[in-house]
Amino acid sequence: QLQASGGGLVQAGGSLRLSCLVSGRIFSSGSIAWFRQRPGTEREFIAGMIWTGDRPMYADSVKGRFTISRDNVEKTRYLEMNSLKPEDTAVYYCAAARPKTSYYRDYANMGFYDYWGQGTQVTVSS
Repeated sequence: QLQASGGGLVQAGGSLRLSCLVSGRIFSSGSIAWFRQRPGTEREFIAGMIWTGDRPMYADSVKGRFTISRDNVEKTRYLEMNSLKPEDTAVYYCAAARPKTSYYRDYANMGFYDYWGQGTQVTVSS
């Protein structure tokens, strides 16, 4: 129901765009987010947005470098990653949540999301 793609190997300073295709019964009026999990660490929130696209939320570590966007017609969400650093190396996951009023309180919590895609590996070489 969520299919992430677009990962790969890139040099520091380079760019990648991740895609997350949303299909099946996932509500298009909810919210979607990107998380990542670096080796030996817990999965962390990177970016998220509600279905309107208003007020996208970003982790401080990626603010100004990453951009989350959507294509509602194609049911795809994107994560544009620029100025990549070796510390961005991780498995990246997309997640989706049903419409919930607590979004702006809970958007960074893994438990808020009802659906998860498989991860896509991003490796940034120095």
